[in-house]
Amino acid sequence: MKKIKIVHVLHSVGGVDVSLRQILHNLDTENFENIVIHGDSDTDKEFVNKDSKPLVHYLLPIYREISLLNDLSSILKAWKIIRKEKPDLIHSHSTKGGVIGRIAGFLTGTKVLHTPQAFSFLSAESKIKEYVFLKIEKLLSKGNTVLLASSQSELNRAIREVGFPKNKTDLFNNAIEPIEKIFDLSIPKTWPDQYLCTVGRPCYQKNIEELIQVLYELNKNVDIHLVILGLGHHADHIKQVENLITKLNLKDKVTLLNWTTREDVLNIISKSKLYLSTARYEGLPYSIIESLALAIPCVVSDCDGNRDLITNDYNGYCIKENKTLEFSNKIGVLLQDEKLYDEFSKNAKNTFEDGHNIYKKIKDLESIYRDQLK
Repeated sequence: MKKIKIVHVLHSVGGVDVSLRQILHNLDTENFENIVIHGDSDTDKEFVNKDSKPLVHYLLPIYREISLLNDLSSILKAWKIIRKEKPDLIHSHSTKGGVIGRIAGFLTGTKVLHTPQAFSFLSAESKIKEYVFLKIEKLLSKGNTVLLASSQSELNRAIREVGFPKNKTDLFNNAIEPIEKIFDLSIPKTWPDQYLCTVGRPCYQKNIEELIQVLYELNKNVDIHLVILGLGHHADHIKQVENLITKLNLKDKVTLLNWTTREDVLNIISKSKLYLSTARYEGLPYSIIESLALAIPCVVSDCDGNRDLITNDYNGYCIKENKTLEFSNKIGVLLQDEKLYDEFSKNAKNTFEDGHNIYKKIKDLESIYRDQLK
């Protein structure tokens, strides 16, 4: 039987990179062939399939920032690659991957599955940018494109705000392999043993400033440390975060860490008391899925993605945006009630096994790929 050939197009950083690698590691190699088109400076780690064999990949000038020259160059080069490779399907991931993949799909007549991992217009800090980004999403939703959402919230938003017809949407929740081993840290441990953690660069989306305010309130009653992982690329709010830490006299209560290996991230999450997120929006965040897999309860903001994973009074708490005192109080409850903590921990692991174990879920994605070619 002829293999189904899929070209994946993406800016391969953060959760988007994790998402594709988890898919490639688990797709049936007897029935699927994968090719990757990604940015020339986003990752130097090769992409491999289920049999640990390197995949054909192409490098293009795909960057987070908008650049007419680079973006046009990427579209033209992607068009040429797709004409050459003749895939059965394009699967685009991320905002920039979606722009390039969908336009190249239109030019070549190739069907496109698009997974936003959070829509671009949600990142806009001004109404004008939000309007422009939403218009672009609406335009690119036309034609031979099907929205493959990473969460139910993302799917609902695609229909309600972007305008995708319901029959041109599908759902594959982000999923990962079970975490069977925790590796030693490759970086020095400079923080105390009792700590909370979050993963996310200081930026508009992650809203780390709110998390610092939560920590300030929390430390009025509980002596606890916060580890923030993810400084580095696109951390455009780092100065605001550092200034707020200084203003609130929290320098000895916060550790800021640069991007490090996924193994280090899992180590730090696994030893944390709780995982926290004050994000304004998400697709379906891998750091929370990883926390659930590690049986770590979570206290998070009630936004797209977060609310799909965390259920109040079951595996954590979902708090409305800017409810700083409530956020702080719920953390305090879990830190002080050992019985409740243990119950939430068990439920966290069950949430992962029931909905986000890719060993159990990969067949669903394989069926989605096949269905798009009928």
